[in-house]
Amino acid sequence: MEAGRDYPRIYREFVEWFPDNESCLNYLVKLRWPNGFSCPECNIVSEPWYQTRGRMVCPKCRHQTSVTRGTIFDKTRTPLTTWFEAAWHMTTAKNGLSAKTLQRTLGTSYLTAWNMLHRYRIAMVRSEREQLSGIVEIDESFVGGVDLGGKRGRGTDKAIVVIAVEIKEPMGFGRIRMRHISDASGNELVPFVCHVVTPGAVVQTDGWGGYNTLRHNGYAHQKKLLSSSADPAHVSMPGVHRVASLLKRWILGTHQGSVSVEHLQSYLEEFTFRFNRRASSSRGLVFRRLLEQAVVTEPIIGTEIAHGFDWRHHNM
Repeated sequence: MEAGRDYPRIYREFVEWFPDNESCLNYLVKLRWPNGFSCPECNIVSEPWYQTRGRMVCPKCRHQTSVTRGTIFDKTRTPLTTWFEAAWHMTTAKNGLSAKTLQRTLGTSYLTAWNMLHRYRIAMVRSEREQLSGIVEIDESFVGGVDLGGKRGRGTDKAIVVIAVEIKEPMGFGRIRMRHISDASGNELVPFVCHVVTPGAVVQTDGWGGYNTLRHNGYAHQKKLLSSSADPAHVSMPGVHRVASLLKRWILGTHQGSVSVEHLQSYLEEFTFRFNRRASSSRGLVFRRLLEQAVVTEPIIGTEIAHGFDWRHHNM
């Protein structure tokens, strides 16, 4: 993968690469079919016939399709140049950006900016992404600035998020996974661990009983009992403490401390995507990675986003 050939290096280059919808379509074709066009109907790999407005025809079965069909761009009325601009700013901004900021940047409506960002957040989750391995810290954290739907009273603006962090000895952190959970019971915690951590890994938690069955699920479970330790939580569980702190700061800063509970998981997925690519040498490469995932992510119905995407049926 080479900067300046496979993806733009800087914004000026981005503008030169994608001046119109046709240039965007051509780039998506390369990302979706890197080994040549594959007909979704008969699966033959062959050069398609091209018609107007990006429509493609299979030379064997005559099936008509387009590079955007079956992706998050399917049936969009928003120009692809706008979608590309949104992806560029979303991935190159150091801390991401809110829908309000994207609206001002692109000159679109707030709803258009909001919808594009949420569709990209869903695309950030690869269906085949690898499980965490090695030593993995796991703990829950209360995240403030979340609208829990009109509840009032002490602590009702905080949602529970369980965080898993790969520990790289002696002091480094690897990849992370996060999930918004309804409570800290074993019914919520254990399925999360089984989904995001490879069996046989060393899982470090506090002494909370919700994790007690991890050994029965094939994990080397190590409990760090904070009550009997002289170390504070940020020393005994440094990975989770660090990630939780960054997450809270990100929600407070980029999103003005206001995230609805229905969409919290989407924001967690964006934070995870960004954190796991923090060492990338080029933001342009991250832009390309997002579009690569966008063309293999199935279409999302607008009402499904508005009411909160059902992440239970998506690979989290």
